[in-house]
Amino acid sequence: MKIAFSPCPNDTFIFHAWVHGLIPGAPELDVTYADIDITNSLAAGSHGPDVLKISYAALPWVLSEYALLPCGGALGRGCGPLVLMATTENGSKGGAMLAGRRVAVPSERSTAYLLFRLWAAQQVPGGVGEIVVLPFHEIMPAVRDGVVDAGLVIHEARFTYPVYGLTLLSDLGSWWEEDTNLPLPLGAIIARRSLDLPAIAGWIRASVKYAWAHPEASREYVLSHAQEMSPEVAQAHIALYVNEFTVDLGETGYQAVSTLLSRASQEGLVPKVDLAALLCR
Repeated sequence: MKIAFSPCPNDTFIFHAWVHGLIPGAPELDVTYADIDITNSLAAGSHGPDVLKISYAALPWVLSEYALLPCGGALGRGCGPLVLMATTENGSKGGAMLAGRRVAVPSERSTAYLLFRLWAAQQVPGGVGEIVVLPFHEIMPAVRDGVVDAGLVIHEARFTYPVYGLTLLSDLGSWWEEDTNLPLPLGAIIARRSLDLPAIAGWIRASVKYAWAHPEASREYVLSHAQEMSPEVAQAHIALYVNEFTVDLGETGYQAVSTLLSRASQEGLVPKVDLAALLCR
């Protein structure tokens, strides 16, 4: 079975047991490790893998071929993207600081960007200026060096941005939680509708539970893909993104996904989706 997910610690932690043949009855995996922007593109292609990790923001474009699985993804609280700047300007607060400014983002079809657009529609009078797409690892240096006025960052940047001398303008996860009282959907696991979806969901759940029961078993595998991340940051990353919603989205998770996609559709950011048929149950 072909699968694609990111080399980030949460994904490698989740899938370690399945990748290494530790889940009884689960088929052997042919793994492609790729950043989320690439997996989004793979899902949109005509010959994409059987199972993928994608952004929830990309989900509306692929639902004809793929179903959303109720496990294995990234959804939670206190785990949202951040809007960073190099300085704090006197006399200007919050989103107003971004009016007409140049902002770097990691992708224009990511959940982080979708959330940024929803936040900016409320918080940035007149809207932001130019959007610049940069590889994730280039965003904080670009903000620090004045190449852009602000940056939208994800993942381990939550723990490392002070090293670059940057200032937090907004935690979009906190904004979302305050605005909706719901957890934030970030990354989804999808599988081809032609496959045995309940079985795949069961193998993913078993892999998550194995990882929790044997946390040291995946350590070497996780760090080998962690892109020079320290063990401490990798562990913090896992603790933040692997939680009860990883095992089962449940009604709260489903409501969070529905709310995000409904709001995005109303803003014209994604196509309208049939929310009732969204989940594989």
